[in-house]
Amino acid sequence: MELKGKTAVITGAGSGFGLELARLCAAEGMNLVLVDVQADALARVADELKSSPLLAQRVDVSSAAEMATLAAAVQARFGAPHLVFNNAGVAFGGLVWEASPTDWDWVLGVNLMGVVHGVRLFTPMMLAAAKADPSYRGHVVNTASMAGVLNPPISGPYNVSKHAVVSLSETLHHDLALVTDQVHASVLCPYYVPTGIADSHRNRDPATMARATPSQKASYLMSSKAVASGKLSAADVAAMVLDAVRTQRFWIFSHPKALGAVALRAEEMVGARNPSDPFAERPELGEQLRALLRSA
Repeated sequence: MELKGKTAVITGAGSGFGLELARLCAAEGMNLVLVDVQADALARVADELKSSPLLAQRVDVSSAAEMATLAAAVQARFGAPHLVFNNAGVAFGGLVWEASPTDWDWVLGVNLMGVVHGVRLFTPMMLAAAKADPSYRGHVVNTASMAGVLNPPISGPYNVSKHAVVSLSETLHHDLALVTDQVHASVLCPYYVPTGIADSHRNRDPATMARATPSQKASYLMSSKAVASGKLSAADVAAMVLDAVRTQRFWIFSHPKALGAVALRAEEMVGARNPSDPFAERPELGEQLRALLRSA
């Protein structure tokens, strides 16, 4: 897939994978559509990449109306995009029954509906471009997580949202194959990579963390430590994404070694066995967490 002169739409472009992919796409000579809910971060990226043809727009991806406005602006400025990276995401954990309706709306709104809106708005534009031009090539990449193929404890809303993104992406792959050979899809399932997602509550009401339950605070501390300790960089993962686009590879796993846990889960399902202890390799962590939550 030749990228020079083509258009990339990137949500969550203000930080993490979105920022690094924007940098790579700029280096490839692509037109950039940069999207983020955080205006100051978006402005910094737009200023950094201003030598590229770009459209920077503050958008809450959970809003159908704002995403529709974005799609119309992309069509008017650049026409149908060639690469759509539905990447914006937030993190939230804690015991699954402790999440409030507002918490569920926030996580599912950004992580799932943001991807849904990107798919439903940009895919028809890409298919129309493919129909009009046999040389057109398009690719949709949706950011899920290893939490989309596993179910770590005290991460319920996040797990649910990311499993849904994996399902949506795999279905999109099959549906596209029915109607075209010119547009493809991939799903990104990163493990622990320093991206800033652990602090995604920065875009919520500041009182949110003050109201957090012990399990939600524990989830935040655990995920922050794990993400910060990641050896792979966001730039490394962005390079994997671009390689998958070029080679039309569906699954993008940042940490293939983690797939052993996926294989074990598949074996448990096929064998109708109960899920194994997620702390089997770190029993001391499981004991600490049980002690904390049972004394709360």
